[in-house]
Amino acid sequence: MPYHITPEVIIDGTLYTLLAFSVATWTVILFKLWEFSNNSYRNRRFNVAFWDASDFAGAKSLPADAAIGPQARIAQQGFAWLNESSNSGGQRLKYIGSPADLLEHSLLVQMQKEQHLMESGLTLLASIGSTSPFVGLFGTVLGIMHAMHEITASGSTSLDVVAGPIGDALVATAIGIAVAVPAVLAYNFFLRRVKHQRAGLENFVASFLHIALNTDSKE
Repeated sequence: MPYHITPEVIIDGTLYTLLAFSVATWTVILFKLWEFSNNSYRNRRFNVAFWDASDFAGAKSLPADAAIGPQARIAQQGFAWLNESSNSGGQRLKYIGSPADLLEHSLLVQMQKEQHLMESGLTLLASIGSTSPFVGLFGTVLGIMHAMHEITASGSTSLDVVAGPIGDALVATAIGIAVAVPAVLAYNFFLRRVKHQRAGLENFVASFLHIALNTDSKE
């Protein structure tokens, strides 16, 4: 390690990196809290409007302010597929096959898109949670190495000389752990929310598919 680099530079560089990690973590946490709360509100509102509709056509023409959210986008994808399939008369390649299977596939594709949106940012939280302690430890190790060189050069091993530089270096590890804890906790929390909302989307897909096929059979 170059001797012109002081322990303060090493530790400060590590702390600035951890500060950036912390800012990114809390930015993602706040955004995901808003996103999941908004999705839950939108899904509840759409569910009420959808199931209160008098018929399938009425559900298709819900007001714009009610047809917002993950479930609404899945329903819109289903309505769009039914409309295009009816207009094509089965002449297009993507509409050849069992209507039930094709409609289910279209709904599941849209559901996967919604899941990807819900999972966005979770990889960053997991990465920060797993790497922050090592970043702090890296700064601590380099700081201790440089402190040892300085202690050797001074020729003194008194507690006053040893404790200061090593204590400063250990701060990086402590901050690394402090940054990692909320990232890991938030990742686990949001992962549970993703699973919960995905279960709701799966239930809606099954219900939409059942109603759409029964409506077509009656017509």
